[in-house]
Amino acid sequence: MYWLMTCRHKPGMNALREQHRDAHRQHVASGGGGLARVLIGSALTEDDGEAPTGNFGVLEAASREAAQAFAENDPFALAGLVESIEITALASRFQAHRIDPMTPKYPDDQGR
Repeated sequence: MYWLMTCRHKPGMNALREQHRDAHRQHVASGGGGLARVLIGSALTEDDGEAPTGNFGVLEAASREAAQAFAENDPFALAGLVESIEITALASRFQAHRIDPMTPKYPDDQGR
C-alpha cells in the first residue's frame, strides 16, 4: 500500500537538521532498514522555496504502522527535530509506476 508521509519540523532547528542530513539520507536510501520503500521525497519549505519547514515522502509499506515506524525512526525524528508526523493512505489507483523510486524494491539490488 502507498502512503503520504508529512513531517513538520520545529522552527529554528536548521543547524540540527544539517547535522543529521547525511544520516537522514541513509535512512531514506535503506527504507529504514526495510520498513518502507521511498518512492519520492523532498524538503518542505516556506513560500520562498528555501527555508525548510519539514519533509515529505511517498512510501510503499505493508501497513500504516510500518510507515509510521519508518518516520519515527528517521534520524531527524530521533534527534528531536520533528514536531509532527502525518501518515495518509493514498488511493488504490495511485500510479506508483510513474515514479522512479529512491529506495530499491529489493534491498540487495538497485531497482530490478
